[in-house]
Amino acid sequence: MSSTPALFCIGNPLLDIIATDEKLLTKYGLEANGAILAEEKQNPIYEDLVKNHKVTYVAGGAAQNAARGAAYILPPGSVAYTGCVGDDDLAEQLKAANKKEGLIDVYQVKKGEQTGACAVVVTGHHRSLCTTLRGSEKFDESHLESATVKPVIDGAKVFYLEGYFLTHGAEILARLAQKVSVAGKVSVINFSAPFIPQFFNPAIQAVLPYIDIVICNETEAEAWANSNGVPNPTDLPSVAKAIASYQKSNPSRPRTAIITHGAEPTIVVSSDAPDSVKEYPVHKLAENEIVDTNAAGDGFAGGFLGAFVLDKSLDECIAVGQKMATMVIQQVGAQYQWPKVNLL
Repeated sequence: MSSTPALFCIGNPLLDIIATDEKLLTKYGLEANGAILAEEKQNPIYEDLVKNHKVTYVAGGAAQNAARGAAYILPPGSVAYTGCVGDDDLAEQLKAANKKEGLIDVYQVKKGEQTGACAVVVTGHHRSLCTTLRGSEKFDESHLESATVKPVIDGAKVFYLEGYFLTHGAEILARLAQKVSVAGKVSVINFSAPFIPQFFNPAIQAVLPYIDIVICNETEAEAWANSNGVPNPTDLPSVAKAIASYQKSNPSRPRTAIITHGAEPTIVVSSDAPDSVKEYPVHKLAENEIVDTNAAGDGFAGGFLGAFVLDKSLDECIAVGQKMATMVIQQVGAQYQWPKVNLL
């Protein structure tokens, strides 16, 4: 086991409750490939799923998915993850999943709170995510200074920040990212969903100057471009260039923008060569090999991070990320193949 985790991840811990029924989309006003926070209309979906549908429970939460993905590749004890959970059975299921993959969780546990959940409605190759944060949004910044977490932060070399966390913890992430930047360490953010740059763009603007690597998909990139006045928001190479070139507090380290695009090539631009666009083709699966696209992006991030911590080249990191995304979409939810497969 590593003496100190090299990778530290922070986000909203959730238990995914997965079901397949297209009628649920209409019933709860959901989009086939959407991602939203539950409002009053959607609140009954969680009980409905458990009572009336065949469901699969999978440990979830974007950064936690990525953390488990990185832990899959790295030696046990190399990755730590924090977020806020309740003192309930859902949290125990998350802990068990993390333990299986060698991920160290340093949760903040709030007595009397419920652990967050995500209703995942799978229809064909689409997945609709409807999240109730519950205890996740009760995270206290003081937890990062606690005896269990501070030594982990001090020892980590790479930090992964989840975009969803910006909905309630924008200032926490901005201060953490600034601390990471000042210490000369590497910070990575994932935009997580289109509604984050659409509705929480000021929060992204506050944290982005301290970020070294940005990961997003094509719809998140387009939403960011629209919110930041980028011409031709569907021109992904131009958007990647704009993200990479956004103001940076530590210009000595270039920023790398990575835009995934499903089965289309992954696009990468670095601020030290903004006119050099790299495209990485994706190995396409046959229709019958695709089980569930939920958490494919988290799988990519996990694979990328695992390879990055091992000091692999950018090309290798992208390749491992793509392999892990391919693995995820051949299973239900953010699950990784067992026995382990060497992706490096």
